[in-house]
Amino acid sequence: MIVTRFAPSPTGFLHIGGLRTALFSYLWARKNNGKFLLRIEDTDLARNSEAAAKAILEAFEWVKMECDGAIEYQSKRFDIYAQYIRRLIDRGEAYYCYMTKEELDALRNEQQKRGERPRYDGRYRDGALPPRNGVNPVVRIKAPQSGTIAFEDGIKGRVEFNANQLDDFIIARSDKTPTYNFVVAIDDRMTGVTDVIRGDDHLSNTPKQIAIYRAFGWDIPKFYHVPMILNAEGGKLSKRDGATDVMEYKKAGYLPDALLNFLVRLGWSYGDQEIFSREELLRLFDPSQINGSASIFNASKLLWVNHEYIRALSDDRLIAALKEDFDLDLSGFENRSKLLELCKEKARTLEILAQEAKKFVLRPTSYNEKDLALVTSQSLAIVSKFLDFAEDKKNKRGAIEEFLKAENLTTPQLGKPLRIALFGEATGASLDVSLEILGVREAKIRINLLKERIE
Repeated sequence: MIVTRFAPSPTGFLHIGGLRTALFSYLWARKNNGKFLLRIEDTDLARNSEAAAKAILEAFEWVKMECDGAIEYQSKRFDIYAQYIRRLIDRGEAYYCYMTKEELDALRNEQQKRGERPRYDGRYRDGALPPRNGVNPVVRIKAPQSGTIAFEDGIKGRVEFNANQLDDFIIARSDKTPTYNFVVAIDDRMTGVTDVIRGDDHLSNTPKQIAIYRAFGWDIPKFYHVPMILNAEGGKLSKRDGATDVMEYKKAGYLPDALLNFLVRLGWSYGDQEIFSREELLRLFDPSQINGSASIFNASKLLWVNHEYIRALSDDRLIAALKEDFDLDLSGFENRSKLLELCKEKARTLEILAQEAKKFVLRPTSYNEKDLALVTSQSLAIVSKFLDFAEDKKNKRGAIEEFLKAENLTTPQLGKPLRIALFGEATGASLDVSLEILGVREAKIRINLLKERIE
């Protein structure tokens, strides 16, 4: 059975790069009827943030990527890690090192002066030196000293590291807290993880984790190292480029399925298809098809994808989303279907859609001062006369054309003051559609409000 995991550190909010990695893991597990696990790697007690941990869980709930089983927290497993460290010491695969930080720094300085790569020299490896009083030792693993550490990466192919690139790295600090690579290997083994899908910034950690697996005599999981997401200039993605808290996308009016659809296409493809349902992704996704090159974040493409999802959303689901996220309740608005049809064609985010819809739902309380200067008592009289004329006309477009012809007026002479009355500004939706949505009665109320404003 395929078992994958996503293991964020709660030292910051979940950003889209992490969400993409989690999505790949989620899809691969679900496609194979396996398990998708969520583990919070919170061993860095000084940097952990409760708010960040909560935000990670909120993001998963928003995008509806449910995990299997209980969420694991590494900070609650220190006793377990201590048992496994003791097991390696008893097996002769790890040992206590009493070298102080000052001594290690001095050794590295000497090595650098000789043009050597700085590394621990293994002086306590075989018990040649006795324990030292007054020094709290670290625990180091006996890393392989010759040959290669190789594995078959599902994306990059065969990857090899020379064993001499590793020194006997620390698996437990002097305060007895375990190190990152050790706890990751232990947790993945204990939870039965078979496939590790993660960013390729973890590639250099892999030989250390393999060394830990081999020290215990365990099978090594399948690794897939996913290339990074870069900005449009090919640099590291920053908050300005889109590497922000996932929940900020919710606040900005992006739909969760649209965001996931956009992210899965950053590095993975299926022909020329751009829009995928979740069912299609579960059927088609394969991590071995992920591109080995970095992907470019395209904000315009994300807006396009989001617009496609908005257009396909049912009125009921759209009304629910607007009420929950933007405090806009359209359930009692008489012509809500026409209003949503109008807004869905233009708005690329729910935030923009809500702003446009509010222009119809809420009467203007302020007016664009520059546009207001265009309004005269004569233009208000024209608008009032038109509304009386159009009140019993079903075809509003025909009514506008007929009125303009009868009064020998241009479209701006009627349209600008009418739009200012309806929406507080001289631009907006077409007049006929606006009147069909608002109704002439509401339009008359708004023209009277404008008259009061001018008076």
